[in-house]
Amino acid sequence: MSVWDDVVGQPDAVAVLRRAATDPAAMTHAWLLTGPPGSGRSVAARAFAAALQCTGTDGETGGCGRCRACTTTLAGTHPDLTVVATDKVVITIDEVRDLIMTASRTPSSGRFRVIVVEDADRMAERTTNVLLKAIEEPPPHTVWVLCAPSAQDVLPTIRSRCRGVVLRVPPAQDVAELLVRRDDIDPAVALTAARAAQSHVGLARRLARDADARERRDAVLEIARRIRGVGDAVLAAGELVDVAKAEALAATTERDAVEKAELLRALGVQEGDTLPPRLRSQLKQLEDDQKRRATRRQRDVLDRSMVDLLSLYRDVLVVQLGASVDLVNAEHDGTVRALAADSTPEQTIRRMDAIGVARERLEGNVAPLLALEAMTVALRPQG
Repeated sequence: MSVWDDVVGQPDAVAVLRRAATDPAAMTHAWLLTGPPGSGRSVAARAFAAALQCTGTDGETGGCGRCRACTTTLAGTHPDLTVVATDKVVITIDEVRDLIMTASRTPSSGRFRVIVVEDADRMAERTTNVLLKAIEEPPPHTVWVLCAPSAQDVLPTIRSRCRGVVLRVPPAQDVAELLVRRDDIDPAVALTAARAAQSHVGLARRLARDADARERRDAVLEIARRIRGVGDAVLAAGELVDVAKAEALAATTERDAVEKAELLRALGVQEGDTLPPRLRSQLKQLEDDQKRRATRRQRDVLDRSMVDLLSLYRDVLVVQLGASVDLVNAEHDGTVRALAADSTPEQTIRRMDAIGVARERLEGNVAPLLALEAMTVALRPQG
């Protein structure tokens, strides 16, 4: 057993991080882990943090996976580990200032104080500039581990002060083996889920364990076949947005209620009491944060739907070109071949481009319904 067991399909990255955890000459104070969604950036960051804190068992150090330091770090409860994984649109400047204060403290029990920022790409330029000084001249026992999809997603001033480690998309077979070993998933289901998730470990696990998630994904892919005209396209866009809103609401409602109740209790306000004016700003701040979180969740659901559609049209293009590679959506072979027979490779590429443009517009804060309508209209048969 090792802390690196769940970092699948990344032998080169693991070798670099493992060596840094055991060899002071290979160690540095700031790291930037990059890789496409699902490559395991956050898993690798936590494993690295555990390896740095590892006290060893049976003479093994650098991430034995059995000592208390390893287990508490992987669980996120080690006192000298701080993890920022925002579920809002951006990481705020106040959150970064709190991180800097935390980073300035000496470790209480571990070898290092490790700060992991899982979404470094969600910091605005002004926020990143606040972080720059702390990364440039950190205390001697502080280690920063930033994660982002690519080095270009963080400012040049930040990436120039970090050692980069690039992760790749792991093979689907490796992800499936992880699901079988860790979650006792049926091998066939695990491999299908890994391919459908395009080797995104977290999504593959959800698809393998949740039948409803598989049904929602199937429904998204069937939309491509249902669009025959502009009317169908508009209805399909509305359906996608409505499903995203419903999923975001379901994922956040209970948590929002708990957070509000905890805040009111901390402020000494009983349920049903009128909130004094001097305390209303704190409740409004919480509500604003919750709205940002719901917005982020809705965008993530929509983006995932568009990635699923991209995988479908990728399969269509594979069939049209006669390429000898496996289909991502082999269980939707009928839909893939129907779309392939009904269009040309050039039309398929234009459809994929339309999906890519919609993703960019969504990231640029274009109204979701407008972005999705333009996309689905472009997916209709062109004659």
